[in-house]
Amino acid sequence: MIHRIAALIVKEFLALFRDKRSRLTVVVPPIIQLFVFSYAATYDLEKVPYAVYNEDPGVFSRALTARLEGSPHFNKVAVITRETEIAPLVDARQALLVIHVDRHFSRDILRGRSGRIQVILDGRNSNTAMIALNYIRTVVTAYGDELVRTAGIRGFPAVLETRTWYNPNLESRWFIVPGVLGIITLLVTLITTALSVAREREQGTFDQLLVTPLRPVEILIGKSIPGCVIGLAEGTVCLLAAALWFKVPLRGNLLMLYGGLGLFLLSAVGVGLLISSLSVTQQQGLLGVFLFMVPAVILSGFTTPIGNMPALVQHLTRLNPVRYFMVVLRGVFLEDAPPAVFFAQFWPMALIALATLSLAGWLFRHRID
Repeated sequence: MIHRIAALIVKEFLALFRDKRSRLTVVVPPIIQLFVFSYAATYDLEKVPYAVYNEDPGVFSRALTARLEGSPHFNKVAVITRETEIAPLVDARQALLVIHVDRHFSRDILRGRSGRIQVILDGRNSNTAMIALNYIRTVVTAYGDELVRTAGIRGFPAVLETRTWYNPNLESRWFIVPGVLGIITLLVTLITTALSVAREREQGTFDQLLVTPLRPVEILIGKSIPGCVIGLAEGTVCLLAAALWFKVPLRGNLLMLYGGLGLFLLSAVGVGLLISSLSVTQQQGLLGVFLFMVPAVILSGFTTPIGNMPALVQHLTRLNPVRYFMVVLRGVFLEDAPPAVFFAQFWPMALIALATLSLAGWLFRHRID
């Protein structure tokens, strides 16, 4: 029995390493993923963009804002002079948080009362908002302890009041569920399309398909439509579950959501057909889906903010259609974003779809086994 098992193990290793593509699949992608995940998948925040709205000209408020400027975790992007300037900064994602120092902050501290500081957070990414809020609390607490220790001020001199936009209670479900919708749709579409051509090759019917009167563009369309239909149905089911079961608010325009979903499905189908056209067997197709899926999720901003990744990795995310669809999903669910925000995500997905579908169509006839 042991000899039979050993022979089977040897056979599996020989089958795996006999093909050059399989050898590369086993060795190269894990190394690449190790570096990508190590740099991209981090919850530490550096250079958090913030704006300051300081209505108090006193020494205590200036000392507090100076502490924020000296912290390596924060990057001041604007100084606000009017309350109406807050919303445009947060809406455009230029500032993750806004520090609003009350006009009587220094006077209240001198009179033995607690000075008031308001922090306005962008709650579209609840994880990032919570981490940034903890950083702010650490700075304010350390400043208050210093005043008590050195200036002899009684009581805690500063009170931090928080206000979160788009996700008032910082419920992680509001942030996660829309992202899961995109990931599930991507997974189902990729598996459906990535196995189509590989299955034909494995069964020996793909060459017969090529000699039929069907042109490559007709084959491409015929292979694309089932994946789009299945992805659209899956996305609709997930949308209903998010809104009705998980109670995630649906504040935006459904037309924009389905417009983004359509372009996202086309780009996902293009990637799936590209993987399938490069695969000889269905096993290779599934490996290709996995090798694309995991980096695509990590580099989409689903769990960790793209702005916190190294510059090179941030540029790589521009090739990832999931990145753009995440913005569309959260723009519809949480903030009711204006059309300009969605159009800025639509054209990159359209370009990715055009490039991948064109390359897959070319490979249908020109791939050399």
